[in-house]
Amino acid sequence: MAALALSGCSDSTDTSTPAAGASSGAGVSGNLTVLAAASLTESFNKIGKDFETANPGVKVTFSYGGSSGLAQQITSGAPADVFASASPATMKTVTDAGDANGEAAVFVKNQLVIAVAKGNPKGIKALSDLTAPGLKVALCAEQVPCGAAAKKALAAANVKLTPVTLEQDVKSALSKVKLGEVDAALVYRTDAKAAATDVEGIEFPESAGAINDYPIVTLKSAPNPSAAAAFVAFVQSGPELDVLIDAGFQKP
Repeated sequence: MAALALSGCSDSTDTSTPAAGASSGAGVSGNLTVLAAASLTESFNKIGKDFETANPGVKVTFSYGGSSGLAQQITSGAPADVFASASPATMKTVTDAGDANGEAAVFVKNQLVIAVAKGNPKGIKALSDLTAPGLKVALCAEQVPCGAAAKKALAAANVKLTPVTLEQDVKSALSKVKLGEVDAALVYRTDAKAAATDVEGIEFPESAGAINDYPIVTLKSAPNPSAAAAFVAFVQSGPELDVLIDAGFQKP
């Protein structure tokens, strides 16, 4: 589990609400491990570098994945300082287990789109188009936040479909489109935007009723609690919130 928690990219996050003008933790140092939803990859990689620049004594390591799997790692004792989830439900797994240090704070929101190959060769315009004969669709598994959101959106549209694959995180679902293994996938707007050279994101109205809140929290057993608190505050600071908004996230 330690290996799982320490795998991934280098960067960081923070959970406390920052004071006006706050940019980093004064004098924080050491290693910081952040477990974060896969959809945060590009944004947190940038924010992590910014945090290391603001705090030269800190080294941030990210482990990205499906929020439900990361929550299970935490409740099983994997060492980490910060958890950033793609839904309140997966965060609740951690808080109910007593593994959070204080209350989680929602720092951004995210919305689904239909990811298709560049040029939209199948002419997909709505969720109902995903039921066309022979069309291959990828979804996230229901226990993963992007899968739970997809289920809610499909129900709102009264669309029933059988995906050819259920993936454990949104990046895996998106990769199926990029590789041409499926014709479409329901992914977050931010993931489609990050992969804009390979895919297009088709907006659909039912996604407005399935927006996911993203909560973040420092962990009770954090090896580096001061850096963890500083990182959570840093993520919520103005410049870093702009990084998230530019990536396609919405303000909380």
